[in-house]
Amino acid sequence: MMAWLQLCAMMGLMASVVSSISLAVAEDFGLPVVEGKKQSSSFGIVKKETHPVLFRQKRDWIWNSLYVEEEKPAPIAYKIGQLKSSQRVEVKSFKIDGEGANTIFTVDQKGDLFVTRSLDREEKSLYHLTAKMFDGNNKLIEDSGEFVVQVTDINDNSPVLPRMYNGSIMERSTIGTKVVEVRATDADDPTTANGELRYSLTHDLSAFQIDSITGVISCKINSLDRETKSQYVVVVKAQDMRGMASGSTATTSVTITITDTNDNIASFTRKVYDLQVPEDHKLNEKIGTLELEDRDQIQNKAPDFTILNDNKMFVIELSPNKDGNLMLKQALDYETTNSYTFTVQVRENLKNLRFPADNVNSAVTTAQVNVRVLDVDEPPVFSQPIYTFKVLEERIVNNIGTVTARDPDRASKSIRYSILDKDCPISINPLTGQLSTLRMLDRELEATHMFQVRAQEEPSGLESFVKVNIIVQDVNDNKPELAVDEIFVCENDFTNMVIGTLRATDKDDQPASFSFSLATESSNFTIKDYSNGTADIMVKQGPFSLDDPKDYSVEVRISDGGRPVQTSITKLAIKSCRCDARRIPTQCKAGARRMGVSVHALIAILLCILTILVIVILFVMRKRYQKDSLASMKNSGEIHEQLVTYDEEGGGEMDTNGYDVSILSSACNDGSLLRHPDRHPHPSLYAMVQKAPHHHPQPTACKGDMAAMIEVKKDEADHDRDGFPYDTLHIYGYEGPESLAGSLSSLDSSSTGSNVDYDFLSEWGPRFRTLAELYGVDGTEYYHQY
Repeated sequence: MMAWLQLCAMMGLMASVVSSISLAVAEDFGLPVVEGKKQSSSFGIVKKETHPVLFRQKRDWIWNSLYVEEEKPAPIAYKIGQLKSSQRVEVKSFKIDGEGANTIFTVDQKGDLFVTRSLDREEKSLYHLTAKMFDGNNKLIEDSGEFVVQVTDINDNSPVLPRMYNGSIMERSTIGTKVVEVRATDADDPTTANGELRYSLTHDLSAFQIDSITGVISCKINSLDRETKSQYVVVVKAQDMRGMASGSTATTSVTITITDTNDNIASFTRKVYDLQVPEDHKLNEKIGTLELEDRDQIQNKAPDFTILNDNKMFVIELSPNKDGNLMLKQALDYETTNSYTFTVQVRENLKNLRFPADNVNSAVTTAQVNVRVLDVDEPPVFSQPIYTFKVLEERIVNNIGTVTARDPDRASKSIRYSILDKDCPISINPLTGQLSTLRMLDRELEATHMFQVRAQEEPSGLESFVKVNIIVQDVNDNKPELAVDEIFVCENDFTNMVIGTLRATDKDDQPASFSFSLATESSNFTIKDYSNGTADIMVKQGPFSLDDPKDYSVEVRISDGGRPVQTSITKLAIKSCRCDARRIPTQCKAGARRMGVSVHALIAILLCILTILVIVILFVMRKRYQKDSLASMKNSGEIHEQLVTYDEEGGGEMDTNGYDVSILSSACNDGSLLRHPDRHPHPSLYAMVQKAPHHHPQPTACKGDMAAMIEVKKDEADHDRDGFPYDTLHIYGYEGPESLAGSLSSLDSSSTGSNVDYDFLSEWGPRFRTLAELYGVDGTEYYHQY
């Protein structure tokens, strides 16, 4: 009996635990409890035998199913359920909190839950609320219990599709090849029929199909041909309610482009091509085009041309339009062959094509090509593309070689030869083309001569050119030259001491075998030749001393061993030095150095001297010319020189530093300046400037002499080309702005009839007496002196 009670207690405990766990899990996942008893757990502590026992109390909320249909009108609040509790309380009240509490949802004293307005599931589908129950004394008797109000869906939204789709598929694609996927949206609940969409095609169902669930459009035939139809437009319809007639629909257009593949064979447009080409057509240039017909797009064309006949004159290359360009491979000659005929075949690689080509039965894959060569008057043709000849230097050669050219035309006109380079040392016979030298060539100056020979037809004038190289061969015509460093001899050098090594160089191209010897016997030195291009100079006999005034030198004879043998003699200076034990010179006597000046350097020096000499002579002649010019100017009159060099404002009669007054006085006394070549005195222009008679007698003076002198000098200046380019009167034409007298020049005054009264000059004192006499005279007083 006890065992049975224990088993029942354990089963009850396990059921309670399982129920609690299930309820907790359901609460954690937010699952509503429908027509069930949602229990809340409260824990109390009961002491039994000093061990606390934990027990669970069940909650007393009892929920009904709480659902609200969307878009349901609510002019007045309507009931959607009731809040219940298992506790027995006579007077009770409820309070709710959460999303939409007391606004969208309200509760009365009985626990009835109401909705006050229309709800939209697409806006919000679930509302989470909590409820509390109080007794008549407003005492909480039931703690917060959570519940959810779910908005049920209705089909109030239509499917939505983009305005259009674009897709592409290659022609000749297999059945089922995907083109594009169409996807529509529906705001209704996708877990209900309101939001489940189905797809279908409503236009042009010949070539494509659509999966009703996924919306994938695919090809349903394998014979798509871009050349027949390159584009399809289908209309896709999306419908909810699983495609039932009552469902809402939406449509869109899908443009499907058929892309190209190489499914056509290239075909010649003609079976025979007739072409013409001049015989002087350039190599690797187009003669003509073999047109092809290929319905494929240009990027998919891949024609391959083959000349069936073994023809090496022509080759076919692809043009930018994938036609065949016939190119010239070898030079044409009308006189040899005036026409060519051959067959051309065209093929394409269609290995990737699973079906026969569309035009496999109608394509023209072979064609005959006829090329007719046209005769052209061609320029001369040389026998070689370039000529190379060899000639020995330092010789006049009459027959270096012959340059030959011919007229390739049947007329076979005569040819004349000429060399274009003016300074070329080679001449050519204009009739035979034989080359000869105009002067001896020097390999050391120029080893190769390159020039062009022109061959010109007569009389048409067609010409061609060829390059000629003349290689100058070496002749042993240069003397060997000594190459040695500075050589010195020490005072303590003993006999057979090597004091230097001799070497030589040769400008000739031939291998030289130099030998060294003394040209004149030396009492102090000797040369030992090693027959390998070097030799040592050794001491023969001493002694040597810095105090010895004699300079040491030897004359070295060098032979190059060529044919003919060239020999040179060079004077080699040897310094005498005082050396230490290691034969390092510590003091040397300046000796004569081997010096020489080349002809070119000497000519340059002479030219410089001549240029300097010419410059000096020209400078001396210029100085002499300037001196003669100054002398002639001085001889023309000392007064003129005095006036020109005077560059200060005049100080009146008392100023005798600016110019020599005695000259003017002498001129006044003898009157030579006033006499004309006829030796008869004549009145000056200034004498005609007279004043009216005055009651006071005027002092005797040299009246008008200055004016006459100035007129003479003015006339000389006007006719003297070597004189100064300005009138000397202009220098003294104005006394300055501060002078009370103003300008004393008569340049602006009239020679006759002057109304100016100059009597005030006599009142200025002795310094202006002379001017008063000059400008205050009358005609009778002036002329009586002549």
